[in-house]
Amino acid sequence: MPGIDECLTEAMTLPGARGASLVDWTSGLALGTAGESPVGDHETTAAETAELARSAAEFDTFLATDDDAEGTGGAGDDGRPEKAGGPPVEDLIVTTRAGYHVLRFVETSFDSSVFLHLWLDRETGNLALARMRLRDIAEKLVLG
Repeated sequence: MPGIDECLTEAMTLPGARGASLVDWTSGLALGTAGESPVGDHETTAAETAELARSAAEFDTFLATDDDAEGTGGAGDDGRPEKAGGPPVEDLIVTTRAGYHVLRFVETSFDSSVFLHLWLDRETGNLALARMRLRDIAEKLVLG
């Protein structure tokens, strides 16, 4: 079972990959990085992408509803719909003029508060392939 470094190395083999990181979205800290950072500093990139991930994970708009296949049909203590488990969002894609940023949430045995961030070059990257491969990488990632 691959760890953080192996998973980030695998992510960097994707066509157009410029940088990759594993980020804790509650703290904004990078748990591992590979390649370049869009702003020249991996910690800044981690903090900024964590803000985006945190927003998506905490806003009611993006939570499962009773009609969703993953929902349990009940509400939690805070009145929000409960999910069967795992991260609240699968992935986020941000498209810029020069590239794509794919944030893939990782299901963990603890609180599922981490995500993989892949920065792709827009000219040479393959967004569909990146989403599929990041899903596979996230599923086999071992944290601990």
